[in-house]
Amino acid sequence: MTREQFIEEALKEDFNDPKGQIPIGDHTTLSTIPIDAENGAYAVAKESGVLAGIELAKEIFAKVDSELVYEAHKADGERVDIGDIIFTIKGKSRSILMGERLVLNFMQRMSGIATLTHKYVKELEGTNTKILDTRKTTPNLRSFEKWAVKIGGGHNHRFGLYDMIMIKDNHQDFCGGIENAIISANKYLHENGFTVPIEIETRSIDDVKKVLEVGNVTRIMLDNFSVEEVKKAVELIDGKFETEASGGITLKTLRAYAEAGPDYISAGALTHSYKSLDISLKANK
Repeated sequence: MTREQFIEEALKEDFNDPKGQIPIGDHTTLSTIPIDAENGAYAVAKESGVLAGIELAKEIFAKVDSELVYEAHKADGERVDIGDIIFTIKGKSRSILMGERLVLNFMQRMSGIATLTHKYVKELEGTNTKILDTRKTTPNLRSFEKWAVKIGGGHNHRFGLYDMIMIKDNHQDFCGGIENAIISANKYLHENGFTVPIEIETRSIDDVKKVLEVGNVTRIMLDNFSVEEVKKAVELIDGKFETEASGGITLKTLRAYAEAGPDYISAGALTHSYKSLDISLKANK
């Protein structure tokens, strides 16, 4: 689904009765606002944070009414403080009201993700470790959530099941262990002519040693390792493969894990434990 199609479906969710018993439309706006009324409004930050969704807001308002005049006063990735004007919108009052909630829903959530991601990025300053998101995202909203992670300064892990082979614990247990899993994955890629990277999860230093014996992977995930175990694993791997620490790493422990030397740290919290940034749309009086 393209971004344009998704916006269309999101608007339909607001305007269409799924049972088909009620006429299509925003009946509050249609019943209270004259058809020819025009006005302006502005979005204002009610919390401090990192802004995300400026470009998307423009697309949403354009889909609602191509004649609306949208002016951004802030950019994606820019910090906002309480009271800052984010954008202004002018045109038909009905159109502004019909697009208001969808714009705010996306912008508040994306800004929350970008703000949290930025905190992780700041904590990693001075190290060589990059912060990654995960697939722990809202179904059908992954592209927007991962977009917000990038706006916040983070990096995207695989987007879906199609762009990386990630051999996790259950895959290993189902197929008979690490060695079997790696050999089988490489055979699959060769037979199908695919070139996607292979990442394998390890649960102990012994697992890391097994992976090093077999090789033929792109990245080794160090899952639920202690800081000391990550440091030992990174020393054992010695740059032969990319390394990623994951599992229960919080903002409080992030720096210590980064200083243990992994190339990446992944955190599902970026897209499932953020707090939406409070943004409001106010009509010009």
